[in-house]
Parts: sequence; C-alpha cells; structure tokens
Amino acid sequence: MAILRQLALLTICSGLLVAGPAAAKPGTADKGKEIYDKRCTWCHGAEGDGAGASKDFLNPPPRDFTSGNYKIKSSAFEDMVPSDDDVFRMIRDGMPATAMPGWSDLLSEQDMWDLVAYVKSFAQYDKPPAKLVDYGTQVTSSSESIEKGKKLFEEGDRCVECHGKSGKGTLSKRLKGDAGERTWPRNLTKPWTYRGSSDPKDIFTRISTGIPGTEMPSFADPKSNKKLSVEEIWHVANYVASLAKTGKKVAAEDTVIKADKVEGELPDSTEDPRWLKSAPTSFYLVPQIIGKERYFTPSNDSITVRAMYSDKAIAILLEWDDRTKSIPGDEGAEKLADAPIAEDGVAVQLPVVIPSDMQKPYFGMGDAAHPVNVWHWKSGSKSAPESINLLSSRGFKEIEKRDAAAIGLKAKASYEDGTWKVLMVRALATPDSGKDIQFVEGKFIPVAFAAWDGSNNSEKGSKHTMTTWYWMLLKPAAGYRPLMMGFVVALLVAGGLIWWARSAASGAAGRRQSAREGA
Repeated sequence: MAILRQLALLTICSGLLVAGPAAAKPGTADKGKEIYDKRCTWCHGAEGDGAGASKDFLNPPPRDFTSGNYKIKSSAFEDMVPSDDDVFRMIRDGMPATAMPGWSDLLSEQDMWDLVAYVKSFAQYDKPPAKLVDYGTQVTSSSESIEKGKKLFEEGDRCVECHGKSGKGTLSKRLKGDAGERTWPRNLTKPWTYRGSSDPKDIFTRISTGIPGTEMPSFADPKSNKKLSVEEIWHVANYVASLAKTGKKVAAEDTVIKADKVEGELPDSTEDPRWLKSAPTSFYLVPQIIGKERYFTPSNDSITVRAMYSDKAIAILLEWDDRTKSIPGDEGAEKLADAPIAEDGVAVQLPVVIPSDMQKPYFGMGDAAHPVNVWHWKSGSKSAPESINLLSSRGFKEIEKRDAAAIGLKAKASYEDGTWKVLMVRALATPDSGKDIQFVEGKFIPVAFAAWDGSNNSEKGSKHTMTTWYWMLLKPAAGYRPLMMGFVVALLVAGGLIWWARSAASGAAGRRQSAREGA
C-alpha cells in the first residue's frame, strides 16, 4: 500500500510538473537563434516579423514578435512585456486552433529556454515585467458564482457587445487589430479554440490583462468605466468556463449518424421538439485545399448533424455556428462582412450507389466510376430567397445542376443567436436510381458535409470547409437485436478462444513442470 501511495503521489507531482508553469531558467539568445532559424522562420520569418513563407496560408497569421504584442501574457494590463514563463508555455504547449504546434516532443527544456531568450529579443524585451496579474483569492466555481458572473457579463453590454448574449461571438460591430486586420471575437462555447486554455485561471488572466493587439480590453484597468474587481473577475471567469461546456463536442469515436425511425410525418421545422430527442453527432470542418481555388483561412470549424426517417422520407438537420447572417444586399450584413459578401451555405454529399463494402467515392465531389449527389443549401440574398440545389457529380470537372423540386428535395432554415439550422428532407426513393441515392434501412451510408461563411472573405464555390466521409445509419425499428446478438456471439467466441488458449498454455506449463520434476 505504501508503494501504491508513493506511486500515486509521484504521478500527481509529474502531472503538475507538466501542466503547471515552468520554472524560469536562463536561456542563451545565440543558441536560441540557431533553433529559431531551423524551426520557426517558415512561419514567423527570419526577422521575427511574422512574414514567413507560409503567412498567407495561416489563420490566424503568425505572431509578429517585433511588435511586442503578445496575446498570451500574465503581466499586468499596463505592462506589455510577457514573462519568460508565458513565452516558454507557448513554445512548449503551442496554441490551440492555430498552426502553432507544441515543441516539447522535439526540443529539450533548455532548447525552449534558449528560444525564449531569442524570441523576446525581437522586441528588445531584456527585462522581466514590472508587475504580474493580481489573482487575489480564487473564487471556487459554483452555481452562485456563475450566476453573478452571468450578470456581470451582460451588464452594460460589458461582454455581450462582442461575444453575444450566449457567448458565441455574435458581434454588433466590426473589430480590427492594431495593424488594421479584421479580428473576430472568441466563440466562448468552443473551448478547443481558446488560445490560452479554458481553465478559469487562464480566463481570469485574459479578462484582467486584455488581449494586446486586439479590441479585447482589460477589465482591471482603473480608467475603464467597465472595470471589475478581482472577485468580480473570478465570477466572470467561472461563468465563461461554464459556457465552454455548452458547445457541441466533437468526439473521435462518433463517426455514425444514427437516424431513428418515426411514425407518421417527419418534422417540418428546425425547432420541432422531436429534434431534442434525436442524438446529435458533431464533426470537425477543415479547409478545402484539394481543388482550385484552394482555401486556407476559413471560419466555420464544426458541424452537428441529426437525422430521422419514416416509411417515405428522410430528414437531416444541420447545425453550425456562424457569427454573421450573410445576406448579400442587406445593409446591416454588409457592414459586418469582409467585402464582398456572399451567401452562407451548407451541403450534404452522398454516394449515388451505397457501397456493399468499405469502398467509397472520392470525397471531393466523387469520381468517374463513383458518382455522388450533393444537396447544397444557400441563405439567399436581399433580392432572392434561400434555395436548395441538387448536384450530380463525377469529380470537380463533371458537375450537373439538376432540379431539386423534381425529386422532392426541400430545405428550410433558421438563424438565431449566431447559429444556423438547416433542415433537408427528401423521399427515401426516387424514380431515377441511376442518378439519385436510394436510401435503405439498416445499411451504413457514406455521408460528408461542407459549409460556407459568406462574411469571411466571400466564401463561395471552392472556398469552403469540408469533412471526409462518415456514416449514416437508418436504424431499423427492430433491427438492432440481430446485430447486437452478432456482437454478443462474437464476444462469446472470442472469450472462449482466449479461455481455451490460456487453458492450453496452463496445461502445457503444468506438463513441462511435471516433466522437470520427474527428471
């Protein structure tokens, strides 16, 4: 037991050493330069100005170290100088939702301290910050603290002006960085996009220091009419941390959209209460960089899908966060957009022929031997309503636009508080099985998705985000029992084989031992 306690203590301590702030160690700038020139110039540039060869392909762009603006720092709001620990942590851990990786698997601790010394030299930061953030006494997260934080978050448009009432980043004005570049408020419901983690202490730090180089202010600044006390900042931090738990989570193991069978009519609205009982499955969206025009700086990063079906038709509900409702010609939308504005959109891709094995069409619009259907919804413009388009495709160069209404393909959309919901409905079967997928109960059907944010540098055409193939299953009302029984039988067989192997091995060992004793 004593040994176990020692091991447990060692494990805890090891975890703290990994996760906690690094202990400051002297670094050598000359040695750091050697590492920087080998590892960092491709993005940050030889001069540290963020003008590396890859800068046009990264969103957000690489940090300009010469500016002295460090978004992640623990120095007090009035001090621009980051601590050595701040820079070390960014090198060690990287920055989520950016192209900045963690380097702890390739660089030694001393290498990283040498990099700290060299990177800080670009802004001539040769002294530590004069003052660090005052954390006071941390307020433990509780329902009472979260409620107080919510009130402070909403009070006087303190935070909702940019982040929106739900924290999704739905803004009412254009935001710019110090260099004039377009910036977007954080979607606080997506913790994987937090640059400095969603831990309450890290959130406290951002609220207290602000984010240099952006319009995110410090709420510890005595000159601000929205200043918060240390205790109040802890309440807001606890509230924001609670928002991080409300977003749709992407789980690597969730690869199958399970469509339940319903009796009677399918939902005809995105807000039908039956959707709340339908299991959601979320997927990451990645930039389209396969076909021209390639796209490296998207804004949509995930999509959530639900599905139901009846004896006659199938309904698919698509949900994704979008900071702006992009309607070309709408004055309010165009004020917030990066001109020119395009329509928001979403697409579902399905194979015309459901494969009998694991072979699927090429996920980028199919191929000559394996055609696909694409259901493409667009948000419409000031002069034209939303629309649903039907495409038959055999690759990027062979795309046929067809009449969606002719096969009964319909769509209905709603936008509220920074979230699009689009409902697509189609009959299970159509007259033309050579061009249209025929949905079959109990079969695993490949499915892929794409999304467009028309306010983000006019996303349209090939400028969009996308997924690879996943699966959709129309669950038979009573068809899972044979399937589960198959799993059970397989497990019993596997268990029996393991038992037999162990018994055989044990018997053999016993015979060898008897033979040795007999000898």
